[in-house]
Amino acid sequence: MDISKIIKKIIAGEKLSYSQALEFLMLGHEHFNEIIYAGGSIRQNFRGSVISTCTIINAKSGKCPENCRFCAQSVHNGSNIEMWPLKEKFEVTEHAKADSPYGDYYGIVTSGKRLNDQEIEKVSDMMGYLKGSGVPQKICGSFGILSYEELLRLKEAGLERFHHNLEVSKSFFPHICTTHTWEERRSTIENAKRAGLSVCVGGIFGVGETSKERVELLFEIAECDPESVPLNFLVPIPGTPLQDLPLFPLFDAVKIIALARMVLPSKDIKIGGGRVEVFKDNQSLPFLAGASSMITGQLLTVKGVSPEDDSRLLEQLGLKRVKVL
Repeated sequence: MDISKIIKKIIAGEKLSYSQALEFLMLGHEHFNEIIYAGGSIRQNFRGSVISTCTIINAKSGKCPENCRFCAQSVHNGSNIEMWPLKEKFEVTEHAKADSPYGDYYGIVTSGKRLNDQEIEKVSDMMGYLKGSGVPQKICGSFGILSYEELLRLKEAGLERFHHNLEVSKSFFPHICTTHTWEERRSTIENAKRAGLSVCVGGIFGVGETSKERVELLFEIAECDPESVPLNFLVPIPGTPLQDLPLFPLFDAVKIIALARMVLPSKDIKIGGGRVEVFKDNQSLPFLAGASSMITGQLLTVKGVSPEDDSRLLEQLGLKRVKVL
């Protein structure tokens, strides 16, 4: 395939076709430099040298009734993790203040299929308390499958962005989860948009899906028209059904990032879980390949990179973190 020609067309406003995307994922190691150039040049055209960042808090851990096969927080899996109920607004606020030098967005993440009515009340109060305490970051929430009315209530309380991944393609979803449907996830994203929230929609790669299903997922994410697109790579966790899968190959991860940039050229392509394990000492590669955002600091059940190390990395690459506040 003529990658340079495709780059020019994308920059000119044409969309990458499904067949071109699949062909791109089939490229071998001899095309490594072209792959990096494709993602990096399109990122530079649409996003410049600006990198956005977010930090997150695991505000409710474990005891999730859903059976997502990759997740350590599911009660169906035998992972050894710490568990706690929804944190109090004071603790979440102090954590947000401590993270304020490092993130443009502050993500509050809860385990479980959804918040119950009591938790909706508690989180709504938390939103107001965060803003009233002078927390400067934009507030993002990852609260599971919620209705339009619930999301509207959270927005009115102060929530600004809602994070809800499709996780995997529609066709592959029954192989990864059977306690809720892909359609429920897609509907939740539409509920958030209808409520006037910015949306963050991504997925996880390396859970047994084919190249075709990876392409399907990226196109399905594009149909959601999110502002932010987090890309996660499986870290096989002991106790989960996917514990024996291999770590996602670095070369394939580079292709996924570059392809995400080609399919979603103007979006904020974010690197999330698996960055430490997959890229190891090559932490510059995600950004050279097209990423324009990252979760920095602590993650949920896998390793993160310290904000100080991430700041040094961006400086070395000549990239700038410009706050979106």
